[in-house]
This record gives sequence, C-alpha cells and structure tokens, in this order.
Amino acid sequence: MPVSFRSIGAVALTALVALSADAQPRRGAASATGADSAASDSASGRLPIDGMRFRSIGPGSTSGRISDLAIHPKQSSMWYVATASGGLWKTENSGVTFAPIFDQQGSFSIGAITLDPNMPSTLWVGTGENNSLRSVAYGDGVYKSIDDGRTFTNVGLKNSEHIGRILVDPRNSDVVFVAAIGPLWSGGGDRGLYKTTDGGKTWNRVLGDSAWVGVNDVQMDPRNPDLMVASTFQRERRVWGQIHGGPGSELHRSTDGGKTWTRIRTGLPSGDLGRIGLSIAPSDPDVVYAVIEASGSGSGFYRSTNSGASWERMSSQSGLGLFYNEIFVDPTNKDRVYMVETNTSVSNDAGRTWTQVPSRNKHVDDHVVWIDPNNSEHIMIGSDGGLYESFDRGTNWRWFSNLPLTQFYTVALDNATPFYNVYGGTQDNNTVGGPSRTTNAAGIQNSDWTTIVGGDGFRAQIDPTDPNIVYAESQNGGMVRHDRRTGENISIRPQPAPGEPASRWYWDTPILISPHNPSRLYVGSQTLWRSDDRGNSWRTVSGDLTQAIDRNQLKMMGRVWGSDAISKWASTSYYGTILAISESPKQEGLIYVGTDDGLVQVTEDGGTTWRRTSSFPGVPDTTYVQRVFASNHDANVAYAVFNNHRSGDFKPYIVKTSDRGRTWTNISNNLPARGSVYGFVEDPKEPRLLFAGTEFAMYVSTNGGGAWTRMRGGLPTVQMRDLAIHARDDDLVLATFGRGFYILDDLAPLRTMVR
Repeated sequence: MPVSFRSIGAVALTALVALSADAQPRRGAASATGADSAASDSASGRLPIDGMRFRSIGPGSTSGRISDLAIHPKQSSMWYVATASGGLWKTENSGVTFAPIFDQQGSFSIGAITLDPNMPSTLWVGTGENNSLRSVAYGDGVYKSIDDGRTFTNVGLKNSEHIGRILVDPRNSDVVFVAAIGPLWSGGGDRGLYKTTDGGKTWNRVLGDSAWVGVNDVQMDPRNPDLMVASTFQRERRVWGQIHGGPGSELHRSTDGGKTWTRIRTGLPSGDLGRIGLSIAPSDPDVVYAVIEASGSGSGFYRSTNSGASWERMSSQSGLGLFYNEIFVDPTNKDRVYMVETNTSVSNDAGRTWTQVPSRNKHVDDHVVWIDPNNSEHIMIGSDGGLYESFDRGTNWRWFSNLPLTQFYTVALDNATPFYNVYGGTQDNNTVGGPSRTTNAAGIQNSDWTTIVGGDGFRAQIDPTDPNIVYAESQNGGMVRHDRRTGENISIRPQPAPGEPASRWYWDTPILISPHNPSRLYVGSQTLWRSDDRGNSWRTVSGDLTQAIDRNQLKMMGRVWGSDAISKWASTSYYGTILAISESPKQEGLIYVGTDDGLVQVTEDGGTTWRRTSSFPGVPDTTYVQRVFASNHDANVAYAVFNNHRSGDFKPYIVKTSDRGRTWTNISNNLPARGSVYGFVEDPKEPRLLFAGTEFAMYVSTNGGGAWTRMRGGLPTVQMRDLAIHARDDDLVLATFGRGFYILDDLAPLRTMVR
C-alpha cells in the first residue's frame, strides 16, 4: 500500500504512518535538555504563532538511512528503527504502521539503540550517527526510556556527538557501557568507552582519551560479561579532508569488566589502523570477528577463536570505513557472517570467502543487519533507502514504504497549476519532485513522486516560464536539463577549454537560473560559469574566486599528514570551490558568490570586476559559506549564511549587508548557540520577515533579524536544510535532512506581526 500524505484539507493521519508527534502526545515526551530551550524564542517576547502548523508531504517513496535496529525479544512485532537523521521510530505490528517517538528530544541522529536484556521496556539510545560522512549529524549524548519509548531522559555524555555501541550487563541493568566515538570535526569532547554502575547517573571513562581517541565498538562475552573486546578509533574530518585512523586505533581486551585493558596486536596488521568493527558469535562466544581498516594492504576480515586474545586474517574483504565496517554473526551458525557495505556480503565459512546477499529491487548502502534468532532465514537490513525484510535470506525483499526519512539537501518550487510542485536533491536517493497538494481524498501518494536524475541529488532549478524544464544534478557538478514531457536528460556540465585549469566541483554544486532571463544559468566550480542558452554552451565570467589554499599544508589532529594516511582524501570534495550563488532580482548583473574557504565575492557588472570580502563580524575566518541571498526588495541588501560545524563550531552565523557587500552586520542575535544555520529566505512581500533553518529547528524574525522565534507547529527536531517561499501561493516550504518536505500554508498571518 502506498503512503498518503497531506491533501488539500486539514492534516490527515494515515493508517500507515504517523507524520506528527502531536498526534501522539505521550510518545517521545521532551526531556529537560531538549533542543533549543523556550527561553531562546525571542528576547523581545514570543510571537503568537503556536497555532500555525506545518504539514508533511513526504515522500515515503525514497525513505532514508537506517542506522540501527532493535527487536523486542518477547514481542516480535515490536521493532525500534533508529535513523541517521530522522529520529527513532517504533512499530508494534511488524511494520504495518510506524510512529516517530523521539521527535522532541535534543537530537535527531541516532548511532545506536539497545534494549535492556533483563527489562526490554528499557531503551538506551546513543545519539549521533556512527559514521564519518560529510553529511553526518551529531548528537547530544545518551538517552534512556523505561516505558517502551513513551518518554526519554538524557542521562549524560552530552559532548560525545557520535556513539557506536551500547551494551547492558545481563547480570545487572545498572551496569552499562557506551562506546563513544566522539566529535568528528574537532578534538576533545566525551570520547572513549564509558561505564556506569548506577543506571546512567554517573559515568567513568575506562578506555580511550580526551583528545582524539574514542571507541568505535565493544563486545561482551554473554557467558562472562567481564570479558570484553573493544576497538579504539582515532579520527578527524574537516572541510578539506580527513584522517580515519592513526596510532590510537587499536584492539583492546579486558577480563575484569573494563577495569584494566590489554592492547592486542597478535595476528593484526603492523601499521596504523583505522575503524574496526567487531562481533561475537552468539553460538560460540570464543569466536570474535573484526573488520579492520588499515594502512597499506592490511585492511581485511579477521577472526579470533580465543575471545580476542589473538587474531587470524581470513580474507582481504573489508568495507569503506567511513560508511560501513559493521559485521553481524548468525545467532545459530558461528561461521555465517554478514558484513554491510554498498551491497551486504555474507560468508558461510568464517570469512574466508564471500558472496553478495541478493539485492534485486533493493537499495544499496547498507548499515545494519538483524537476523531472527529463531529463524535465520528471516533477516532485515537497514540501508540508505530504508528498511527491508526477507524471509529467504535475501532472495526476495519486502520494502517498508511508510518511513518518510528523506534527507533533502535543497528545495526548489515550480509555477505549475493548479498546484505547484516541490523538488529536491537527496542524499543517495536521486533528485525527486512531487505535488504540493492534491485533489485525491487519500492524500499525496508515493506514486505521485518522480525521479529527475539519479545518484546523490543536490540543487534543482525549474524554468519559471515552463514547469516541464527542470535543471538538476548529481554529485560533483553532474548537471542535466530534464524535460518532464519526454523524460529526457541532457548533460549540461561545463567543460574547460584546452589549456584552461581543470574545474574543481564541490559535492553539492550551486546552480542558478537568472531572475532576469530564464535562459541564463550560472554554476560555480572555482570560477563562475554562465550560459545564455539553457546550458548548451558555457563561458567563464570570473577567474578563481576562492583563496586557492593548498589543503596538503593544512593540519588535522595537530599536524600535517602524509598522503599515505588512512582515507586522507576518501569521500572528500575538492577544496577551494564555490558553494553559493545569488543574483539580485532588482539589478541584473549584481551577483554574490560564496566559497568553502570563507569568501564572499560581489560583482556589479556581470563578472567583469569582483570585490572580495574575507572578514565578517563575529564569524571565524575561512568559515564555509552555506548560502548567499540577494534581497527581493533592495538592490543594496544581501544576506550570507556561514556554517562552521566542519571545524567543530556549532554556532549560528547570519550576516547582512546594506551596501552591496562593502560592510556587513551580524544578525544571528538570539539564535541558540548550538545549532548551525543551513537554510535562509527573505519573504518576497515583506522585507523584514526572515526565516532561518538551523541544525535542530526552524526560526522566524519579524524585525529583520533583530530577534528570532522558534516555529514549532508540527515540526520534529530535525535539520532544516533549505527553505523556499512560493511567491504566488505564499507558502513556506522546508527541505529537512531526514524527514522530507514540510509546508506552512499562507504567510499572511506572519506578515501582520512585522514590526
């Protein structure tokens, strides 16, 4: 059955999925440490906007990244589905319906979930995805529920940011271990293996250090829980690169419940190690498996038959540590092991040989496998495309189309009638488009959504004079012009002429239709490109607009690393690229450009001359420019949004110029200190009405940025990645990174509050 979302009328809750936590007021009740306290709503008095409700339009057709699963051991129809950026979901009927139960907490990204084996009504949730992606979201520690997920309490480790595993001692529910990987973008924080003996009231680090070495995974012998194996993990990621290992990445073993640890190297690679995933065979706990990321040729799949004391390399099979490196052993067959990667692999001979799990009609990029302890033919896999279930070990799959978890990078709107369409590029789920409303009494269906271009999707632009022409792109500037009437995609990526420097395309390349000519396009590499014939031909209208910093000379973890460092450039973008473009609707040729190394460049003559600014009030130098926005009302006014979370700085930064970029004023004001800004838009009809989307919430200002108020109606805690206003219909549309699209119908009431 398809998922249905909002129709023309009031918000409709379908029989398949609850779209708002407000429909179930007891579920996921906010803890005292929930995101963005009410005190931040407005220093000058909170706006009366509680009655304004956002509606979800999905889609469920793409779903999104699943990070972990927990199945109730006594009620097999009760599942908990943890997501990378869409919160925690629960079903009590084996997936016929799901409900979000974590929507009002302080985080939306989940790295690990564990049910207490003694009291399965107790849930332990570790926030912050346990991968190292450029799009990874961070958390605020460990949450505990003692009532099947109806309410949650944050019990600490609030600076851990990313959690890989939680284990509860089967002898004593008050004894819990948390593998805290720690901050990705900076040092410090709560990183390492933490132990509580009082149910989470206090924590003690028993492994790792406070600088760079966290713990990725930990396993406990079910016969003797004092015997443990853990993997430490040293890493840092920045805008320009990453180091995914080092001398701090090791395997360790404890025989006294974590009081003391022995470093294990027997049978392991001799050089630096990276991320290490672990799993114990439930049917024979002497057998422990490890998938190891290592320098040189040491990466591979390893086995211990003496509870981790020594190891043997079984094969060279390994996954990309940034994204995978997790393994799952069949509960009844110690030699059958699953390893998640782009397509999950399975070994039936203890890791010596591998075959791909059948994946017909299944999305790629897997992150978790659950094997039914009572029937090993019955498995579930969580991937970037949602949750899948099989009763024949993957020969056939059932996909759950009722989990609206799409991670949208951007939003774009057309002018179709009678209802405009909403488009967006997604993480690993294509660029898609669908209706903002429908006359179908059942609501918007999954079948109403169409794919424009495959791969990771990013910016989209729609011809304002012809809603059938959509410009879209995949990663690193893979731009196409799509005709909805024929389904044809024509590649329009600019190519440098012979002798010109190679283009540096960012992962999420900006593309813009000029507000003065629908045939004119602008795109950015390190230079600004212009086309006057819808992308058929291109010319550059600038030189290199970046600082052209050599990333090989930049430090990570306090020093410059050689090219042989683990995964140094894997899954990273070129550095020194254009991220944002905006042309003034009031003056043709007045263009603003923002770069990943902290510059805003302005031209008033279409690119002949440029004016550069590298310093902005309150903003650290070289901060990533997330968005630039030329005012709809005044040619002298523009806004720039800076996002410094890739340096471990989660503060919001919005600046405004009233003199075409010569001087700037910081208007971040009372936005919460924890919550980078991603999306920004100015109302096309009221210049003082501004909207900002942050890491955790949506904000509005009715006085030009003087003060900000949180907009709560119907919205979960989630990253508000991009914003757009439909000028004809007066709707505010949000692209969230983890919960699809939301729409606020009719901005007229907010315009009456402008002061």
